[in-house]
Formats: sequence, structure tokens, C-alpha cells
Amino acid sequence: MIEDIEAMNLMRLRQPMAALLLGGTAAFFGAMTSAHAFSNPPIQVAQGVEYMCGGTNKAEAAFMQMVSPRWAATIEFGINDSAQGGSFPMRAAVQVREKYTGRPVMEAQSQGPYMLARLDPGAYDVNVTLGGLTITQTLTVIAGMPARAVFMWPSNFDMASVLPPAPQALAQTSAAR
Repeated sequence: MIEDIEAMNLMRLRQPMAALLLGGTAAFFGAMTSAHAFSNPPIQVAQGVEYMCGGTNKAEAAFMQMVSPRWAATIEFGINDSAQGGSFPMRAAVQVREKYTGRPVMEAQSQGPYMLARLDPGAYDVNVTLGGLTITQTLTVIAGMPARAVFMWPSNFDMASVLPPAPQALAQTSAAR
């Protein structure tokens, strides 16, 4: 009789444990598949400075915003035009120079609205060129404190040559042929 009670108690314990294990495994694999829905932008190197560009879709933009505090500098690019629907430039030429000596530190092409860079502490002039228009800002990097600069091109600037083609424009071009 005691053996029967112990067996029943053991059965009662096994069922919740099995459910917990099964549920935990399903949650783990569910999290793994959703976490890998997009791949992180690659870390690149220009003149010895690590940088990462991205943010072309919502998931990637959220990732870039999440990790930006861990990088010394965040540079954002945008268009100050609500008619563009929040469009971002496809590629912009970024040049970072030491503020007081003018020594080049890094030159790279951005590939999205965010560029994160591991710059050493110091003062820099950041030149960003898009469609022939260069905007310059000073960026001061302090050890342990992320720095940020936002570059916005004016709404009256012709962005047609630097924006990704609109899906409607592609369809119209294809239909015309």
C-alpha cells in the first residue's frame, strides 16, 4: 500500500515536470527562431576603426537603437521631409577627422540610417556627403559616454538620386518596357 502511494506521488510530480520541460523547450526554440528573423549587421573596419551600419527595416533599426549605447559614437542620417514618408538615404559618404589637427580618422560609406563607430575619446569633425551636399558637425567622444550626431538633409534638397527607388516607380518602369 505504501508503495502504491509513493508511485502515485511520483506520477503527480512527473506530469508537471514534463509539462514544464516541454513548455520551456518550446519557449526556448520559439525565442531562438524569432531572434534570428534577421541577421545583425556586420561589424566592419575602416582605417582601424570598427563600425556597423544598418536600420533599413524596423527590426534592424530597433537592434541598432538597442546596441548604440554600447558604442562610442552613433551617427544618424535622415531627410527633413514628411512628404518622403520617413525615407532614409541609401548611402552617404562619412568622413571623420580629428577636430584640431584635421588628421583623417575614418572614411566609410553608410548603408542605412544608423552608423555606430568605436571612436577613441576626443573631438572630431564629421563630414557626411549625400548627393553632393556635405553637412559637417562636431562630435565629442568621452570615455564611457556614448556620443551622438544627427544629420538631416533639408526638405528642398533633391533626394531622388540618393533614395531607394519606390516600389511603384519600379513597377511603372518595368511596365513601360
